[in-house]
Amino acid sequence: MSELTRLCADELRATLAEVRSRYETFAQRGLKLNLTRGKPSAEQLDLSNELLCLPGAGDYSVGALDCRNYGDLQGLADLRTLLAPVFGVSPECVVLGDNSSLALMHDAIVYSLLKGTCDSERPWSKEPGIAFLCAVPGYDRHFSICQELGIEMISVPLHEDGPDMDVVEQRVAEDARIKGMWCVPKYSNPSGAVYSNSTVDRLAKMKTAAPDFRLFWDNAYAVHHLGAEAVEIANIGEACARHGHPNRAFIFGSTSKVTFAGAGVALFASSPANVRWYLARMEKRTIGGDKLNQLRHLRLLHNVGGIAALMDRHRAILAPKFAKVQAVFAELLGGTGVAKWTQPKGGYFISLDVLPGTAREVVKLAKQAGVELTPAGATHPYGQDPEDRTIRIAPSFPDLAEVGPAAEGVAICVLLAALEKLAG
Repeated sequence: MSELTRLCADELRATLAEVRSRYETFAQRGLKLNLTRGKPSAEQLDLSNELLCLPGAGDYSVGALDCRNYGDLQGLADLRTLLAPVFGVSPECVVLGDNSSLALMHDAIVYSLLKGTCDSERPWSKEPGIAFLCAVPGYDRHFSICQELGIEMISVPLHEDGPDMDVVEQRVAEDARIKGMWCVPKYSNPSGAVYSNSTVDRLAKMKTAAPDFRLFWDNAYAVHHLGAEAVEIANIGEACARHGHPNRAFIFGSTSKVTFAGAGVALFASSPANVRWYLARMEKRTIGGDKLNQLRHLRLLHNVGGIAALMDRHRAILAPKFAKVQAVFAELLGGTGVAKWTQPKGGYFISLDVLPGTAREVVKLAKQAGVELTPAGATHPYGQDPEDRTIRIAPSFPDLAEVGPAAEGVAICVLLAALEKLAG
């Protein structure tokens, strides 16, 4: 299809009529397809079904530690040793949680609000209206935490190599209210952006007006590669220490998209001072995590030859789905001038930018035609995309046979919404 923005009025009307007919034909198929959340498919979850038999009736001890009982607040040392290199930290600086890293992020903010960090003069809640920087497009659940807890969100543009550091550096240097920044440094949700070494270094060394500023480093997709290349990023903890800010980074991760999404193991990692601070808060909340779940993960990941081997099997399932979306978008939207999309090297999402002012209409049209999408605006704080153009595409959950039709439906809706807007 030729570039739609260059069509004359008669050509626009004719093309609009054609696309409307295609939309109606697609809608009449009565499909029920879902591209909303980045959930692993049942086929992916099956890869870890051995967990259902682990650790086994007689296997509940690690050395002298009985995993059935209370205690060991920090989590099994052997599992911390296994997971620490994945996130570029040392085992003694890891705290294991239950299945959700999002819960650990939420706790870290609540602890900071109620008690302050180890570098705070007072609890954050006693400060006059704190704020977080939010790279956009970004992760809606990060934004939901801030909104729930009354933290102002300040948007910063996200580029292929990370957030716009000129904007970030200016903001944090001028405004002591800015206490934190959300970061998904590898295969960012939803664009797939990867922070460059320069970006990581600038985040680590920048001057901040708030002495207790924290990077909320959500490395959710550390091992979630879609191609043969395993993209690596600079070590944020080492960079912060090198520049004299050892406590700046709160690092989060989990096995949620490695093993079972609803029954993985999450982790918090940081400097020794931050770990002591976190454990001091955590011990008032729990007597210890689910050590039996930690033990079964230790047994599984060791038995199958490690995390990398398991992730190769995930990639074999995921990569064809992403390739199918890319192929359909290229066929139906390529050259039209009304859409562009990312081609991530890892992670769980594709970010689709449509003609400004049409994203909400695309989502509405798609739903009416049987394709469920994440609400337009979800990629921005407060659910408000000022340009109304960004849509998150999550192809992981549907079967491969469903991904092509779902992408086709989205593309037709993009064309229809754009043509209707251009035609006035």
